[in-house]
Amino acid sequence: MYADIIIDISHEKLDKTFQYRIPEDLFGRLTIGMQVRVPFGGANTLRTGYVVDITEEANFDAAKIKEIREIVEQSVPIESQLIALAAWMRRNYGGTMNQALKTVLPVKNKERLRQKRTVELAIGVPEAKNLLAEQRRLHHTARARLLEALLQHPQIDDAVVRQKLNITASVLRSLEEQCVIRIRAESCYRDPVAHLTRKDYDIVLNGEQQAVVDAIDADFQAGIFQTYLLQGVTGSGKTEVYMELIARAARNGRTSIVLIPEIALTFQTVMRFYSRFGERVSILHSRLSPGERYDQFLRAKNGELDVMIGPRSALFTPFDRLGYIIIDEEHEGSYKSETVPRYHARETAMERGRMAGASVILGSATPSMESSYRAARGMVRRFYLTGRAKSNSLPVCYVEDLRAELKSGNRSILSRRLQSLMEERLLRREQIMLFLNRRGMAGFVSCRECGEVIKCPHCDVSLSLHRDGTLKCHYCGYETEKVSACPVCGSRYIGGFRAGTQKIEELVKKRFPDARVLRMDYDTTRRKDSYEQILSAFANEEADILIGTQMIVKGHDFAKVTLVGILAADLSLGVNDYRAAERTFQLLTQAAGRAGRGERPGEVVIQTYQPQHYAIEAAKKQDYEGFYDQELAYRRLMCYPPVWNLLLIAVSSEQEAQAIACSEALGALLNERYTDLAVIGPAKAAVARVNDVYRRVLYVKSADYGRLVCAKDDMEQLLRENTWQKTGVQFDFNPMNGF
Repeated sequence: MYADIIIDISHEKLDKTFQYRIPEDLFGRLTIGMQVRVPFGGANTLRTGYVVDITEEANFDAAKIKEIREIVEQSVPIESQLIALAAWMRRNYGGTMNQALKTVLPVKNKERLRQKRTVELAIGVPEAKNLLAEQRRLHHTARARLLEALLQHPQIDDAVVRQKLNITASVLRSLEEQCVIRIRAESCYRDPVAHLTRKDYDIVLNGEQQAVVDAIDADFQAGIFQTYLLQGVTGSGKTEVYMELIARAARNGRTSIVLIPEIALTFQTVMRFYSRFGERVSILHSRLSPGERYDQFLRAKNGELDVMIGPRSALFTPFDRLGYIIIDEEHEGSYKSETVPRYHARETAMERGRMAGASVILGSATPSMESSYRAARGMVRRFYLTGRAKSNSLPVCYVEDLRAELKSGNRSILSRRLQSLMEERLLRREQIMLFLNRRGMAGFVSCRECGEVIKCPHCDVSLSLHRDGTLKCHYCGYETEKVSACPVCGSRYIGGFRAGTQKIEELVKKRFPDARVLRMDYDTTRRKDSYEQILSAFANEEADILIGTQMIVKGHDFAKVTLVGILAADLSLGVNDYRAAERTFQLLTQAAGRAGRGERPGEVVIQTYQPQHYAIEAAKKQDYEGFYDQELAYRRLMCYPPVWNLLLIAVSSEQEAQAIACSEALGALLNERYTDLAVIGPAKAAVARVNDVYRRVLYVKSADYGRLVCAKDDMEQLLRENTWQKTGVQFDFNPMNGF
């Protein structure tokens, strides 16, 4: 028997399988997906590898085939279906097979199961009473204390014995040797949701929700597994639809994965699912301890869970009979991996669903352009939820022109209307959320007088201000000097916008000294349970105002929040990205949706220097269709996704000449072989040098995704045949961020 093995080295030239003989002592033990140690190379250096296939046929002279040395006992095997998914990811997103295999392993190593120890009497009650009297007479206080407790409670948890009764290990050992007590040890799981309290679940679906559930479930029962887009306004009850479908699948012995864009959403999401499914639901994310992660992986593998909730990596939960993969807030950029392979969870979920015979549900109030484009072309079946589940109205939305605020003498980040509404809410003991989108703080330049953003004349994206004073385009490399006056109105009020959540917190506390203020951003959420603590405090009305970045506006449901302030919509509108308008519309609509979710009506204040921009006008009216039509026309005109596809090729090297030579060779290959592709660059990257590593980029556009995959394959072949010293090349299909 022979095993095909991928060696654990992320190098293009070793991105292939190597065959090894399976020794007799591993027959029956070795399975596909296991990690093994094998001799590799001329020096027979021991390397780790993954078994991707087992066969009876040798690919070449059997006498020359080396033997597997051992199985890596502490490793976690990869399911064969996940190996096939890794191969698909490697083919469609680039990188090596080894990198793809590591990606589909959400848990890498085995951990010891936690032991639950209990202490109990091993002798009869009369005998124990006699022994207790004897221990008191001898003044053996610790032994007497333990016997006294065991006579009242025949079984006591080991932690209580040690910590509350202060009984040492030597006392326990002595009594156990005398057969006075027994210590029982049972393996138990570390459960990250065990501390939750299960509440009654009594939600009845409304007519719209029920119609969606019945339609998708009818397909499911008929064995029709496909991708659905559930588009519903904020507060329309998409989560209730998910839970009903999951419950029906669970009754048929099928499991479900629920993906959420950020760990910050885990707390409220899990609370709702736990009320419905109890201990049959769990979570998997990077903030868990290695032991907690391993235990959830094991519970899923052993069929002890119906639902796994988590960010992107939870997609690779080793469920056997997968029924649904649900991607909530599917438009979010965090579903795109920023490490190799740069996969998108949405497309990867569709492929896993196809392999597993499962349905994929994409949910959002503001679907991505890609999902809407697929739905419009009949590739995805779309359902709508047009009203809020509790029949309460959408919030009233105001757009405040910060140009007018400046002219009137208000230089504060808080407009006059927002300050007035905040005063009202504080008097009425209602809650407020203030949202500052810091994602766009890449140094774009705009005019405070007329709102004009300085853009690239070739790519129609904003130019970024660099420290040397130049304005640069991160797509084509166009460069110009910083402007000192607005080219449209001539105003001298032109420059970058910079403000952080900490600064906003100081300003709010100064303006409203009696208000209780919480801040939620990267700095305040570094500890393991910090998300849960902040959100719990706000949900329990321990604060009046919550200030934060985009993590506070996604999916949270606070009934007492009646005012949302969006402090600087322009921060995401001016960012150097063709998706700037889409991201702004989505963030504003999501943020606005946090207001008025309870019984009291909500209001939203959007502050901007560009009130006339179509993304802001559409967000004010919650007009998704109007925004989609206008944005699609722009994408079609500029040949951007979803109408065309975009491939980013990122080249990096410690030697600038090597980076230039490699990027130019790749550009020449593309221009020579692919006359149907639009090739932009090579040019310097957005940040041309990081830690003395030089960076270059090329962008390639095509309406046919398959042509880009072919181009990627040809470039990988060129890289295998040539050696540019210490040069790395990464591929990113339809990138969410630049390089």
